[in-house]
Amino acid sequence: MIRLHITVEGQTEEGFVNRLMVDHLSLRSVFPDVRCVLTSKNKRSRKEYRGGFRRKDAYSTVRRDILAWTKEDSDIECRFTTMFDLYALPEDFPGKKEANRKIDPYKKVEIIEKAFFEDIHDRRFIPYIQLHEFEALIFADLKQLKLDYFNHETAIEELEAVLNGVNGNPELINEHPETAPSKHIIRNIPEYDKTSAGIIVAKNIGLGRMRKRCRHFNEWLTKLERLPDGGTNG
Repeated sequence: MIRLHITVEGQTEEGFVNRLMVDHLSLRSVFPDVRCVLTSKNKRSRKEYRGGFRRKDAYSTVRRDILAWTKEDSDIECRFTTMFDLYALPEDFPGKKEANRKIDPYKKVEIIEKAFFEDIHDRRFIPYIQLHEFEALIFADLKQLKLDYFNHETAIEELEAVLNGVNGNPELINEHPETAPSKHIIRNIPEYDKTSAGIIVAKNIGLGRMRKRCRHFNEWLTKLERLPDGGTNG
């Protein structure tokens, strides 16, 4: 039995973990809990604010938050992981400058995840950077958008054309401000709401179809499934 502590970027990822990953992993003796990354803390009231990256000293805040959790649960059998978007990932993240010089997005996340792991310096830590953001998982089966957004056949066809333009691989839809996966969806379906409908659509798609379309996501989930067999980064 493995306790898995997941730090995510925001409420959408938190909902995704709770609605899709918890039951799936629990059947494999991996029991996740999840929280959004710490944004700030009021020292007087001791109130914490979580969700999203703050612009200044973003990584140092993330690092402190993850390290604090590793100290709270020092059991050698528990594990820690993340779900952060490559899109708009703060520039002070480990390996980000080197990764920016690469064209291949898979090489980019490989560099960042390796540097991230080395900086946290805990063999129980399994960093994951989503290519390029949560909405890439929605592109795994765009037809599911029809269930929540009626009369958008033309819009969904245009999204399918975007997917076809990257050979059907949602993880290759790039990270530019106007062409990231979420930007394409919002441009075609302005009423799209990632924190509510986004999770419902993701649940309708299911992890199986996401894994078939999203190689890096599948690799991460496979690592987590294998944790009871001794799988680690160490």
